[in-house]
Amino acid sequence: MKILVASDKYKGSLTALDVCNTIKRAILYIDPSADVVAVPMADGGEGTVDTLVNSLGGKFVDIKVAGPVGEMVMARFGIVRNDTAVIEMSSASGLVLVPPGKRNPMETTTYGTGQLIAKALDMGCKKIIVGIGGSATNDGGMGMAQALGYRFLGRDGSELGRGGKQLAKLIKINNDSVHPALSSAVFDVACDVENPLTGIQGASYVYALQKGATPGMVRELDRGLANLARVVKKDLGKDIENLKGSGAAGGLGGGLVAFAGAKLRPGAEIVIEAVGLKEKMKGSGLVITGEGAMDIQTFYGKSACAVARLASVYGIPVITINGSVLTGRKETGRSNGELFSGNFSIINKPMNMEEAIRDAGEMLENQVMELMNFYLKIKNKK
Repeated sequence: MKILVASDKYKGSLTALDVCNTIKRAILYIDPSADVVAVPMADGGEGTVDTLVNSLGGKFVDIKVAGPVGEMVMARFGIVRNDTAVIEMSSASGLVLVPPGKRNPMETTTYGTGQLIAKALDMGCKKIIVGIGGSATNDGGMGMAQALGYRFLGRDGSELGRGGKQLAKLIKINNDSVHPALSSAVFDVACDVENPLTGIQGASYVYALQKGATPGMVRELDRGLANLARVVKKDLGKDIENLKGSGAAGGLGGGLVAFAGAKLRPGAEIVIEAVGLKEKMKGSGLVITGEGAMDIQTFYGKSACAVARLASVYGIPVITINGSVLTGRKETGRSNGELFSGNFSIINKPMNMEEAIRDAGEMLENQVMELMNFYLKIKNKK
């Protein structure tokens, strides 16, 4: 029997590779004859670079870039299949890189993310996958574009600096010195939100407060992004203001569309395509997926749900094995609930978080053995 194991990480405890390998090992302990295919998964957020590099046998590239407040930081991206770069913007421009007392989206910049993209292009990458979660910025991707050679000019023709406060001053965008490989590269952006660039549901009003903005800053940043959208439409011929997802990562979603010709796509969909999960799934009798904490958000773009939707096309039963299960079948609704034949947690007794993290590997292995022993006995009776 062929079993496909395609699980995400248990955040803070086990990587996606750890989870998949543990499940595979436990299955083979119960049934050494099983054909187990392990494919670590991700949803475009934290851990996507590690997952794809480990799944596809790629390599990591470490490089010093400008951090969100201008200081140099060590960032990392991956290269898979020789010509595809996988970048997490949080590695260069993430909120975790800024101490709480220094968080100010008027000042923070995506310049370092642009430097990662430029390095990937310099290395000959023809496709760039960018995960844009966890940003510290609200500059509409202007900093990223500056690192790629775009020039942003103010009223007197002088070049603008970095940060969200510069957006309101923008009069003209000059693209005469853009990186020569940018136009021929294909960009896929992992974007699981639908916020437009501006307005009450836009980047500034929804996300800027958590990045250190005051209410006054929020209004100014929103006006700046609206100005950016106007100049982008005038000078580059692209309309990004009301585009779904353009408000992601402080407008970086829209910026990547405007300055790199990117497509905004669900993160799990991008990963499924990158690892070739469709072909690897064919012929499977069972699919096992999961994540650290399964809750109602699982059904809105997380990898476990995406894996299950793909499996449903082939009529393959799916179970999830998770760190914890925080939702029931009644809560998920009839259509969503039927994606999974069963959802299971590895937690088997009262314990605190420290214990759960420490013993996750052992508990996962034991749970898989019990489930597989039951599954095979039922299957063999048919």
